[in-house]
Amino acid sequence: MDLSTLKPAEGSKHSDSFRRGRGHGSGNGKTAGKGHKGQKARSGAPRIGFEGGQMPLYRRLPKRGFTNRNSKVIVGVNVSVLEAFEADSVVSVETLIEAGIVKNPRDGVKILGNGELTKKLTVKANAFSEGAKAKIEAAGGTCEVI
Repeated sequence: MDLSTLKPAEGSKHSDSFRRGRGHGSGNGKTAGKGHKGQKARSGAPRIGFEGGQMPLYRRLPKRGFTNRNSKVIVGVNVSVLEAFEADSVVSVETLIEAGIVKNPRDGVKILGNGELTKKLTVKANAFSEGAKAKIEAAGGTCEVI
């Protein structure tokens, strides 16, 4: 079973396209499914979120900051993590995912300079910090920006 095969139980779903208020014989005449009297039975019932004149919840809560639609979420990977790879191997975003180091690369992977590197590696990533680039090249490896 998966999400694409889920269906509501047989008989639990009702159509909303039937005609209301067409007499007793229709099964939905007289009050047309609105019950007897009260604010919700009348036309002009209040909008969703209306609290009877009380300051609504969405106006009581503080609003802070904003979400920049142009921002990118970059995943940081330290140089010390690259020690897990064999010498002279090519380290790319795909190999980092296969090794379980990066789960979701999001908008890109940046190699950061925390830790030490003793192996010669060819590292392909979206970005490198200055310290990481220096440590990879000092170990005899190369950095390629993809």
